[in-house]
Amino acid sequence: MLGYHVPDPDEAMLVSGGGSKDDAPFRVVIGHGTWVMPLFRKVSYLSLAMFEAEIQERCVTKQAIQLDVRAVIAFKVANDTQSIVNAAQRFLSEQEREMSVLTGRIFSGHLRSIVGSMTVEEIIRERQKLADEVLVASKVEMGNIGLWVDSLQIQSIDDGNLGYIAALAAPHNAAVKRDAQIAQAAASQAAAEAEQESQRKQAEYQRQTAVLRAEYQRDIDKANAEAAQAGPLAQALALQAVLQAQAEQARKQAELREQQLQTEVVKPALAEAERVRILAEAEADRMRIQAEAAASNNRIALDQLLIEQLPEIVKSASMGLSGANLTVLNGPEGVSEMLNGMVGQGLTVFNSLQKALSSNNDQAAG
Repeated sequence: MLGYHVPDPDEAMLVSGGGSKDDAPFRVVIGHGTWVMPLFRKVSYLSLAMFEAEIQERCVTKQAIQLDVRAVIAFKVANDTQSIVNAAQRFLSEQEREMSVLTGRIFSGHLRSIVGSMTVEEIIRERQKLADEVLVASKVEMGNIGLWVDSLQIQSIDDGNLGYIAALAAPHNAAVKRDAQIAQAAASQAAAEAEQESQRKQAEYQRQTAVLRAEYQRDIDKANAEAAQAGPLAQALALQAVLQAQAEQARKQAELREQQLQTEVVKPALAEAERVRILAEAEADRMRIQAEAAASNNRIALDQLLIEQLPEIVKSASMGLSGANLTVLNGPEGVSEMLNGMVGQGLTVFNSLQKALSSNNDQAAG
């Protein structure tokens, strides 16, 4: 009866009992399945997974100082057919335990050998160099048994409380401590400076804020004061405008009243006064004429007649003046000039009549 077998991804399937094409003692199948004839063929499996071995060895350095070195090795069966065959022939029965023990022994020997060729200072400073040299020294032996080493890590190095490593580390530790203290002091100083700068900026900001607030408050107070004064100021300006308008109106009314008084009172009064003066002058002239007529023997009758008529003439003239709508350009002086002109005209008429009468009398006498 035939059977089909498939290995896991991290396994190598070993088919023995029928030989192999590459003269291996058994056929190696990786990554795929195959038909296996029962009874005549046997199937085994070899793990290709990663294994780990830990070693801890007391080694003597070049300076005859004992060091306890602990390391971890990560290894596996190599993927090529020959390595799988070599590993299967050695570890197939108890693969994990036997591979770890043998690998630890191989690396322990090489580790002791290489540590013995180095000083403590070199081992401490160049730990990776130690690991690389151990790997190189173990490579051939590990290959012979079909194993491949992925990594070797030196985890710890201890002098067993001898104090050598501590003494080596003391200057560095002191320098580190000193640098740490300096760094801490610098950090503290920087923090203090930053704090002072922050406080200064905060104080400056607060000052600027206070100044801005004061300016804002001043503008607000000014605006409120102007708003509060706007109403009374507007009322005062309006009242002032009203008073100015009233004063202007009163002035115009006064001027108009003055003109009315000039027309209604002053001018008629001046005219009346002038009329009285003219009458007085006419009366005086009449009396003078009477006197002259009395002194004249040959013209008494004529003069008497003219004298008696003269008041009526002047009266008629004055009556016409009182009822007239006069325009006086020069005030009282203008009125006087006008009345004097009328009296003069009356006297001129009087003289003309006197001469005419005298002429008639002379003709009658002749």
